[in-house]
Amino acid sequence: MASANPEYWHARLGELVREHKVPGATLAFHHQGKVHEFAAGTLNLDTGVEATPDSLFQIGSITKVLTATQIMLLDRGGQLSLDTTVAELLPGFTVADPGVSKEVTVRHLLSHTSGIDGDLLYDGGRGDDCIEKYVAACAELPQVAPLATTHSYCNAGYVILGRIIERLTGQVWDTALRQQIIDPLGLRHAWTLPEDVLRFRAATGHLGEPDGPLRTTPTWGMMRSLGPSMLLCASAADVVRFSLSHLEGGLFHFPEMWRPQVNVPNPHTYGPHWGLGWTLDSLDGLPLLRHAGNTVGQAAMLWMVPEIQAVACLLTNTGFGREGGLQQAVFTELSQQMYGLTARPLLEPPQTPVTVDLHRHTGVYERLGTRIALTERDGNLHFHMDSHTPVSQYFEPVEMTLIPVDADTFVGRRPGEGAWSSLVFFTLPDGTPCLHYSIRATPKVGQVLGPRGLD
Repeated sequence: MASANPEYWHARLGELVREHKVPGATLAFHHQGKVHEFAAGTLNLDTGVEATPDSLFQIGSITKVLTATQIMLLDRGGQLSLDTTVAELLPGFTVADPGVSKEVTVRHLLSHTSGIDGDLLYDGGRGDDCIEKYVAACAELPQVAPLATTHSYCNAGYVILGRIIERLTGQVWDTALRQQIIDPLGLRHAWTLPEDVLRFRAATGHLGEPDGPLRTTPTWGMMRSLGPSMLLCASAADVVRFSLSHLEGGLFHFPEMWRPQVNVPNPHTYGPHWGLGWTLDSLDGLPLLRHAGNTVGQAAMLWMVPEIQAVACLLTNTGFGREGGLQQAVFTELSQQMYGLTARPLLEPPQTPVTVDLHRHTGVYERLGTRIALTERDGNLHFHMDSHTPVSQYFEPVEMTLIPVDADTFVGRRPGEGAWSSLVFFTLPDGTPCLHYSIRATPKVGQVLGPRGLD
């Protein structure tokens, strides 16, 4: 074990930021009863403003852990149960499937097992009714899988949970979050609205291919109606302080959140199980809770090992390629140096090539706003993903050559990307072939005939 010296990270974070070509980052971790915090690089390449430990970054979907905690507080208070249906809490609630509209529960939404196609990036405006409008817009959302049959990450589900919070507290979600969590914990660097964030040092996102130049994002953040799913901005230290409140004896200790709710078809990305809000994995045999977050040009990662009270949060102002290598490097080294634990490496290509039947995986896979075409090229499986969402204009299509690990598991990465991505093919209970990639289930809809064609 290397020397457990927190001050080592003052210089080391800067070295890793430069190595992985990330503009700026902040890191905080809990060690021996103290939260240590560090910063490196710049918040904005256009202005050159230096990143400091108290800088606010967009923590993206780590926000979901706070939203889940709000729901658990309402459960503790008897205002709902985890198995209460959404329709009972939100009269008139509907999605495209009538059965799901009636039967989907709070637990399904918390654990991403609703099967609802969840990447609706609907802009409900800046008013206090934006989340109510978003939920109304969910009426046409189809299913990517039958209810309660598999895991598929669902942003829409957490916005719906946010609306439930609004109905039961009588407050807009932003205010309820402050009253339930932020103020009781004394978090001074945690805000949801940009007019509050701009009062502090705040990071700007950066875009660019993994091996190309970076540019600042043309839009600073996502639409307010996505708040309960991804809109909190915070310092890394405040994210750690919130997470510490989940440990035994903490204000928000809910062991139920740590219990597996569903097996994840692709266990190689964040972990083999999903709990209530948290992804569940292991670190050197100890239970590991984590959650990632990505917005337009920013990325975040939170790790927690409750048994040894180890919590760490890394925030960066770039994403979609560069952040993966930095996150893995920090996690691996921090685990060993500070806690004497060996992190499991990400899945990589096998040393001995594996021969599999590629043809059975070729075809077109689709979900809301995303189309993935898989074709055979020169004896390999080629991956092409197009997105058609309000923010897809900022990103190039993803192209990768996939390398088989076994008959249904593949890895791939774009040129210059720091970490391998894993993909797993599986079959839904109704027999539909499906791809689990980027923690989402994407069903197969046809075969590729040409550059854009289906059978």
